[in-house]
Amino acid sequence: MASVNSPVSDRLRAVAKPAVRWGLGHLLPHQVMRHAARKGDLQGRMIQASRRGDPFPIFEEVRSKGQLYRGRFAFVTTSLPTVREVLSSNDFRTGFDPGNAVTALGRIFQWAADTGRLGPLEPPSLLVTEPPDHTRYRKMVSRVFSVRAVENLRTRTEQIAAELLDDLARQGDVVDLVEGYCTLLPVTVISEILGVPASERARILAFGEAAAPSLDLGLSWREFRQVEAALLQFDSWLGSHLAHLRDHPGDDLLSQLVAEREDGVGLDERELKATAGLVLAAGFETTVNLLGNGVALLREHPDQLDKLTGDPSLWPNAVDEILRLDPPVLLTGRSALRDTEIAGVHVPAGALVTTVLAAANRDPSVFTDPTSFDVARENAKDHVSFSAGRHFCLGAALARMEGEVGLRMLFERYPELRTLPGARRRETRILRGFATLPVRLGQRAEIAV
Repeated sequence: MASVNSPVSDRLRAVAKPAVRWGLGHLLPHQVMRHAARKGDLQGRMIQASRRGDPFPIFEEVRSKGQLYRGRFAFVTTSLPTVREVLSSNDFRTGFDPGNAVTALGRIFQWAADTGRLGPLEPPSLLVTEPPDHTRYRKMVSRVFSVRAVENLRTRTEQIAAELLDDLARQGDVVDLVEGYCTLLPVTVISEILGVPASERARILAFGEAAAPSLDLGLSWREFRQVEAALLQFDSWLGSHLAHLRDHPGDDLLSQLVAEREDGVGLDERELKATAGLVLAAGFETTVNLLGNGVALLREHPDQLDKLTGDPSLWPNAVDEILRLDPPVLLTGRSALRDTEIAGVHVPAGALVTTVLAAANRDPSVFTDPTSFDVARENAKDHVSFSAGRHFCLGAALARMEGEVGLRMLFERYPELRTLPGARRRETRILRGFATLPVRLGQRAEIAV
């Protein structure tokens, strides 16, 4: 019989641990939600509808149940003030950590955890780190990824967009805009932020496309293994890349972050890797979705596109209106650290609260005629698509800038662009965007040289 520490036992653990991580993180929630949906639970129905592409009617059913709905699996809120309260409260932490539980399930989770694994939802990612580590960590990263730094990237982003728009015309009049533009713009910008040479950008694109589903829920075993393999490959590549930047720093933001110090102490290797991984996974997929969702909305509402043509100064506000009405991320979650009260409802310690960002963005108590698309809406920026509180999206300024540049320049260059039949939404539960978006470019506008 093989000993506990034999090579056979090691191989079994190497197979079993990922299977348990997938089971607890994806299969079990998927099965619980599917069962709940069959029983009529609104939260379960909501998650199922998200995958089918139109969750908004279910969101309104949840809203009709009050500011805090008690589902079979978690509390759910669609109220913008309540969402902000939960996301900003010190009574809640990000996500749910069953590893802290004293139950058998918690012990299994701890056994299966891979503490060396890199991922946007794994510590020390800023998405899941809490104070005091989060305070120190975010302060340093924020100094580098500042609004000013992002604005300094604007000219280069415009150059990238112009090159990609020229390339579109070479592909013919009918193109898939996701593949030919919406994907390539953010991955090229991210590559330059990370100091990646042009020769390696295809690799970064492959990493980004493979790692982005790590932000979603209910992955199949095949998808989960692909994500874990991509994150492992990115981790290996990133170690060598960081070593190169230490020896040969550039003017990119990652080189600056490597050199950043707080009281003489910089970020350690895992924190640097986690930040780069977050920039790649979160910054890539969400901006792809923002661009695709924006194109679809503007073509569905030509009167709003006409407003932008007549007054280009509205473009920044239009991006916020797109983020409000059709956000790249539908929801996020928090767990209660202690017994607390939200919207007059008792929330016990350990309970989960799902904050539905996409529904909060349509809260009629905050937005007049909330389902209409209005690029001149005065309070469009009041959305929560970038979350709120201490975990407010670090890349918000970058996403807004890329969205503005990418959409404005697309419609300036191809004012007759039309969407075609065949557009397909991604089958995701938390992220929302297009997998394919076929368009006819139409006659290209004359560009002054």
